[in-house]
Amino acid sequence: MKIVFATNNPNKIKEVQAQLPEQFTLLSLADIGCFEDIPETSPTIEGNALQKATYIKENYGYDCFADDTGLEVDGLDGAPGVFSARYAGEQKNADDNMKKLLAELKEKPNRKAQFKTVIALILYGNTQSFTGICKGTILKEKKGDKGFGYDPIFQPEGFDLAFAEMSIEQKNKIGHRGKAVQKLIEYLNKLS
Repeated sequence: MKIVFATNNPNKIKEVQAQLPEQFTLLSLADIGCFEDIPETSPTIEGNALQKATYIKENYGYDCFADDTGLEVDGLDGAPGVFSARYAGEQKNADDNMKKLLAELKEKPNRKAQFKTVIALILYGNTQSFTGICKGTILKEKKGDKGFGYDPIFQPEGFDLAFAEMSIEQKNKIGHRGKAVQKLIEYLNKLS
């Protein structure tokens, strides 16, 4: 079964493909000829995921799923949240985003945070959503060179490693996207 994952982020595709059973072939936006920026104008993570999936279904006709992820930091009242990718500006630069986040947390004692991923699936005319959450702490400096985004400064609860120090397999087991993808896979398995 071929299904479109509405992203051109090769890191996300690699993470999700590593979890999918063999019967599912993942297509990226590039695979279906979609190179435009899909609007993400919803004020919520859930809304952005659904907006992206709906855009692909309406404009390209494919059953698909899309995700949106936000880093929600307690000491910043849930920021950057829905603005995580653009926290330091429209250039969507991970290093700039981390620098800004670390600077804003410098004087804050509460460094608790959570990553939240929502996947919106449009399949056979039905829409479903799946949420994964991973709680943890924002480190004071970057650690590791794996992963992407805020991974070098996020340490999940119960671990002494940052996400950027973990293998894809480790991160998928405990991470926000991994948890949401697992729920998606369980749903897809029931259909096949």
